[in-house]
Amino acid sequence: MSMTRALVTVAVVGALATVGLTPAASAEEPTGQAAQRITVNLGQSEGDIMYGANGALYALSDDGVPSDAILAPLKLSTITQKPEGGLQHPNGDALTVSESFFRNGGGDVYVMMQDIYEQWPYEDLGLADYLPRVDSITRQVSEHARSDDFVLVPFNEPDLIWYGLNASDPAQYARNRDRFLADWRTVYERIRAVDPDIRIAGPNESRYDRRFLPDFYAYARDHDVLPDVTTWHELSSSSLRDFQGNYDHYRALERQLGIGPLPINIDEYANRRDLSVPGQLVQWVSMFERNKVYADQAYWDMAGNLDGNVVQTNIPNGGWWFFRWYAAMTGETVRVTPPNPNTIDTLQGLATLDTERRQSHAVVGGTDGDADVVFRDVPAATFGSTVSFTVAEAGWSGYEGAHAAPRVLSRATARVAADGTVTVPLRGMDRMSAYRVVLTPAGSGTPDQPTVPWRGAHEAEDGTITAGQIYTQGTVQNANGYATSGTRDVGSLNQPESRVAFDVSVPTTGAYDVDVYYGNQSGAPASQTLTVDGAAPTTVDYPSTLNWTYRGIRTVRLQLTAGDHTLSLAKGAGEVTLDRIVLTPAATPRAGYEATLADTTGDPRYDYGSSTGTGTGALVLGSGDSVIFDVFAPRDGYYTLTPRHTGGRLTLDVHGTPLSATPGQSLRVLLQAGNNRVTATGSATVRSLDVTGAGDTTGLASYQDTTATLTGQARITDNPHASGGSHIGWLGGPDTSARWTVRAPQAGRYLLFVHYANDERADSDHAYNADVISRTADISVNDGPARRATFRNSYSWSNFWSLAVPVTLERGSNILTFTNPTGLAPDLDLIRLAPVRG
Repeated sequence: MSMTRALVTVAVVGALATVGLTPAASAEEPTGQAAQRITVNLGQSEGDIMYGANGALYALSDDGVPSDAILAPLKLSTITQKPEGGLQHPNGDALTVSESFFRNGGGDVYVMMQDIYEQWPYEDLGLADYLPRVDSITRQVSEHARSDDFVLVPFNEPDLIWYGLNASDPAQYARNRDRFLADWRTVYERIRAVDPDIRIAGPNESRYDRRFLPDFYAYARDHDVLPDVTTWHELSSSSLRDFQGNYDHYRALERQLGIGPLPINIDEYANRRDLSVPGQLVQWVSMFERNKVYADQAYWDMAGNLDGNVVQTNIPNGGWWFFRWYAAMTGETVRVTPPNPNTIDTLQGLATLDTERRQSHAVVGGTDGDADVVFRDVPAATFGSTVSFTVAEAGWSGYEGAHAAPRVLSRATARVAADGTVTVPLRGMDRMSAYRVVLTPAGSGTPDQPTVPWRGAHEAEDGTITAGQIYTQGTVQNANGYATSGTRDVGSLNQPESRVAFDVSVPTTGAYDVDVYYGNQSGAPASQTLTVDGAAPTTVDYPSTLNWTYRGIRTVRLQLTAGDHTLSLAKGAGEVTLDRIVLTPAATPRAGYEATLADTTGDPRYDYGSSTGTGTGALVLGSGDSVIFDVFAPRDGYYTLTPRHTGGRLTLDVHGTPLSATPGQSLRVLLQAGNNRVTATGSATVRSLDVTGAGDTTGLASYQDTTATLTGQARITDNPHASGGSHIGWLGGPDTSARWTVRAPQAGRYLLFVHYANDERADSDHAYNADVISRTADISVNDGPARRATFRNSYSWSNFWSLAVPVTLERGSNILTFTNPTGLAPDLDLIRLAPVRG
């Protein structure tokens, strides 16, 4: 389908406000269906928000993958990883990754003990083989300084693996059950003999099993081997329908047996079609948070990208922003009533009320069309008689497509109706998007109205296809297919005549950015030829992705005249799969990050006395207070940061560099592509941090591979995809190094951007895991202490990514040395360097 997004008029109970949304249909193009209603009852508390559903299985692959800037904002409650040295996957060792997990405020690390084995399903060598491994794993965890923050999971999916608890024959089931129960007791007691206090989770079946669980918990109670945490998996589309019944059944079972209530961790949840998709994730997270259980997203492809929510090492996609919203909710969750509870692919949501901050957040999504978000029992003591509301959208950007800070669609004020309600209509919703509505007290003045640009989206399957094939992906029936816009894409574009032509229409003459959603696992960068209305072709290059349907985004800028055009993408080098294209007017990126919606430390005061300039008021910082902004940068380079504050001087800490700003002062600051944590302190009243720019590279010094001094086995290797036609390879082992002499115009903090390629993979053919491996390099300045940097797999030896490493340089000449004494560093293309302070 094709769609054009426009401005719509939103009617609010108690007021009428014209606001900008980005819907799928304008007010002049009604959907033809009545708006659905989802109710947020601020008078019905469900208890403190737990952030339980933000966990992930194999979320981290190495210390530093993902980056600290990606992890810190999410407040991860749990992760599940393999034992140190486990053979099931090539990385993701629990003790190793716990360092960055705890450093960034993480909660509990679950250790999947059977992942010590190499095969999938696990090789069954009997307890005689397993018990010494159990001893070793338990000792390792018990000796960790934060052993209280680890949970051991002795068995994984015993209904399917080793024990066959899913046997249909009653006699066979009884034999298998009794074998497992005996082994559970043996392993449990073995763990307790090593560490009497460490927590144990189980039974950890692949599904909720109403036949086995009564037997298990009765036995565990009677033999004093109850788990400390109950775990099972929800990995089916039907889980969205069945989980509530499963949860209720389990709690009733506890009451019947006189045990618990125990914490619950659904330590694998969701299908491939759900991961990275904000609108799908709303459905899962809302039901887990409502029931106050922990939950970890499933691990289908690779470790280290938060199960599909992180691009490269430091770049957020739409799924990351959804979880960032989740982490920003504070106070207590409140009752949300969707139009179709516990129903797959329908409108669902979660919401909170924080009476101290005087905010209510509601995040909804999961459906196309129109919806009314109805806030009931809006407390006058918290909000007064008039509220301000802010609406934003986190869209789907694929697994490997960067997503800028979610665009604010509308801001307005509305009087609370006589019945205590405020209704915020959302028109033309996209089922793959999530929408956040924030209520605050309305101050004096008029909130600024965001400008929402025109947007045109066109599905590849609706284009004119030559020598290609339409495939269906990520439906309910094929839940473990990858997420795809419209559930279809166009592949097999591997013939000389293969092409897809899109008929588009743009409203005005000017420059447009065309985002091409694609997949490429040809093993190297691929290309297509792009023509507009049959004119001279240009080349579009596509970096490798994890596989054909692991969506990335490539952006092309075109000059188009107002009216109709035909854009054609034809086969070039290699092969790609096309999903859709999205056109938007080209513009200098700009974003305003509101202080009242950011993370804070200390005890700042929330001031809603004036709405002028923003919709959510201001933050009053005192001594010891700070506000932390998560700032998105589309690429490495310099940006203009302008704090909107009054009062005294404000200090911004960016990559370890303090920058001072007086009211109204703008700063030129170097940012890395993706998320950047910017901390503001000082006695001041802060409304927002405004950021503009596309990443100016003026002032970045580049040093090619050929300018380095190499020792040992390191050598220059030709590569047509490297920036200078070659790169440094074989950088590893004793007495091997690459040294660059660089110049610093001033002493201080710099960002070193290392352009690298790495496609090392484990020598295995895993059933579901790509087995990608990170590489490391030790980087030292002037022969000082080395800092280890971890370079995530880039899917191809010809895919060169950038990793930012902060370094402190002296004025004048400095020597940067790269080594890896125990292995191989990634292939190095070039390095770029510039001071954080522009």
